[in-house]
Amino acid sequence: MAEPYAESPLATYTEVLSRHSVPGRIDIAERPFVAQVDVRVDPKSPAAERIGTALGAMLPNQPGEVAVAGELSVLWLGPDEWLILGPEGSQETIQDTVNAALDGDHAAVVDVSANRTILSITGPKTRELLNKGCALDLHPRSFAVDRCAQTMLARAGVILVCRDTQLPSYWVIVRSSFARYVADWLADAAVEYGSGSG
Repeated sequence: MAEPYAESPLATYTEVLSRHSVPGRIDIAERPFVAQVDVRVDPKSPAAERIGTALGAMLPNQPGEVAVAGELSVLWLGPDEWLILGPEGSQETIQDTVNAALDGDHAAVVDVSANRTILSITGPKTRELLNKGCALDLHPRSFAVDRCAQTMLARAGVILVCRDTQLPSYWVIVRSSFARYVADWLADAAVEYGSGSG
């Protein structure tokens, strides 16, 4: 039997992203194969509380909140929807953990790891770069560490996650079908930072 083979949506873009990164200013890279599990459950149900206990972090109940438990991040996507991010290959473990916590209660637990990829953008020019195509106020007072938002970046729907306000560092979670478009846009938007200006 043949071994399963997976290729990230931006496997052929590694060199492009590296070439458009500018040491000391901005670094753009793909974070491929991050486990992603979508969970929909009544937030007021005992099942939601059991899921939080099993994961080690209660499901966030405020818009844009991100709960962190070890290597897992739980992103609030809606009043009854969360996206759990984990290390590569951990999606089955995450699903098993959530399903066991449900104890037969109604919920939807879906592995969506192949649906999106993640672009990591880090460096002093990160907010400036993102604001070229995103209308969100990314100042740390408005968009702090462990905050997320479903928004538009260069006309593509993405989930933006603030990882660090000091560097700063963000994750752009984008559907696989839009990954190359967003990567091309980021590479083009980053060109000026290699010119010696700004």
